[in-house]
Amino acid sequence: MTRRVRLIVLAVGGAGLAALLVAACLRLPGFGGTRHPYGDRVVRASLARHTANTIASVNFDQRAFDTLGEMGILFASVLGTVVLLRQTRDERSARPEPEDVALPVRRYALVVLPVALLTGLYVIAHGQLSPGGGFQGGVIAATALHLLYLGADYRALERIRPVGLYEIGDALGACAYLVLGLTGVVAGTSFLANTLLPYGTFNTLSSGGTVPLLNAAIGVEVACAVVVLLARFLDQAVEIEEGSGK
Repeated sequence: MTRRVRLIVLAVGGAGLAALLVAACLRLPGFGGTRHPYGDRVVRASLARHTANTIASVNFDQRAFDTLGEMGILFASVLGTVVLLRQTRDERSARPEPEDVALPVRRYALVVLPVALLTGLYVIAHGQLSPGGGFQGGVIAATALHLLYLGADYRALERIRPVGLYEIGDALGACAYLVLGLTGVVAGTSFLANTLLPYGTFNTLSSGGTVPLLNAAIGVEVACAVVVLLARFLDQAVEIEEGSGK
């Protein structure tokens, strides 16, 4: 495909996208109005299914299929990164030398690491109750592990970060989301329908039906995906060298 053809394809696609955005914006309600039909329906549905966090109700109940697409984008990104950043024939892996870390940095990182990790797990577990959820908590938990890289060295990080296990965890988190969705089909309702489990007592960990389970699956998938992504980039920056040694 020539450069001219690529530009034509880009222009046509951009024009189509612009037309859709303009059409969508023209149908939006007036700014600052008193009528908010979508917001009213969202809150009503969230309360009806005992999900205290309305955002979690949208993500894992009312629009759970959209969340599946977002998870698929992250999963595909991890897969692409693993393929593109794999070690090639003209590269070799060298053991990184330990770096001297300033004592205040070391102390801060090692003290904050368990706190940040627990915070991430808390955000995941309470996603249906308070702001946060699987996406946010997964990122916090994954990046918390990398404080060990700042507080100690790369070898210490490698010992608590077996990449193969996190790749399996990434796949299991994605599969768990799909299986939960298919369970609704098997039960005779619809894909990702929140009708399988009791909604529980409002504002408790067991409330929301399948929302906590889908949220947990996303948390596992996101945490493992971020760990794998950072691992591949760190390998390129720290371990992998060109065959010539440059």
